Amino acid sequence: MPSLSLDTSNVDLSIVIPTLNGREQLIDTLDAIAEHAPAAEVIVVNGPSADGTSGMVQNRTDVDVLIEVSERTLNVARNAGIIEATGEAIAVLQYDLTIESTWVDAIISGLSRAAVVTGPVHQMLAAGMTTTACEQTNIGAQTVTYFNGGNVAFTASTLENIDGFDEYLKTGGARDAAHRLAAASERVAWEPEMCVQTEYETDGGIKQQDTDWKYRSLTYRLVKNYGIRPTVVRRILTHIGADAVDAARDVLADNRALSTYLSVERDAATGAIAGVVTGLQARFADRSTTRNPHGCSARADRAVSRHDWR
Repeated sequence: MPSLSLDTSNVDLSIVIPTLNGREQLIDTLDAIAEHAPAAEVIVVNGPSADGTSGMVQNRTDVDVLIEVSERTLNVARNAGIIEATGEAIAVLQYDLTIESTWVDAIISGLSRAAVVTGPVHQMLAAGMTTTACEQTNIGAQTVTYFNGGNVAFTASTLENIDGFDEYLKTGGARDAAHRLAAASERVAWEPEMCVQTEYETDGGIKQQDTDWKYRSLTYRLVKNYGIRPTVVRRILTHIGADAVDAARDVLADNRALSTYLSVERDAATGAIAGVVTGLQARFADRSTTRNPHGCSARADRAVSRHDWR
């Protein structure tokens, strides 16, 4: 059953910020939170950074909890912060995204009618500003509303129901969560006023992904959530085919060597096969609608150190 939306008359908001070697960008993000969401509980999950992030955070008075983790996996950091959060509403914010003045009110508005709310990312480029839009897809009879994993807020009960993010995934954790929310009949609201800005390239927390993990993630989350069915196979083959055509064009245009093209296609095939195997394993490991055998409840050793100033 879908969870009820919040009584938003008096919402306690927690903001979880995973970060890795982003000290200067994080300063801007924390400054914006201090200005526009001063009452929020702020939880920074760091690590393992080597740029002085830890010292910077400890010298601030507007961060409530600092968690140091040893793994670079984004979903591990997300879950570590989610576990520490005490708010009725929990937002996950990317370290290089600064919130705007309407952000908190938009979260409250969105969570009054849905279990999850997301909004646009305004990216400042030399040629102007680009803005992301709401994205949906249909798989069978199910409508999936995707969200940016660096600008999203959940009711705490919803995150508990889906057991956070899947820590197996190095990329695609937000997309996987969107599929699981759809399976649980949880709505994702789109709030245009839930705005964040960045002057840096952003895609929800993943700066770069290799071909192997791109297809490992894609096939893993589709097979885990839907099993092996014609729709899933068609989607996987469509993605591989489109990338193969683009890569072939690069070869013909002398932008890529043939050996590089063959290497990329080999990595795509290897990743897809690995994703099918691990996706089936995960599907049988958790047969509930949660579909998350690698979630918050799966382990307790994420934090290397913890600083709590609450």
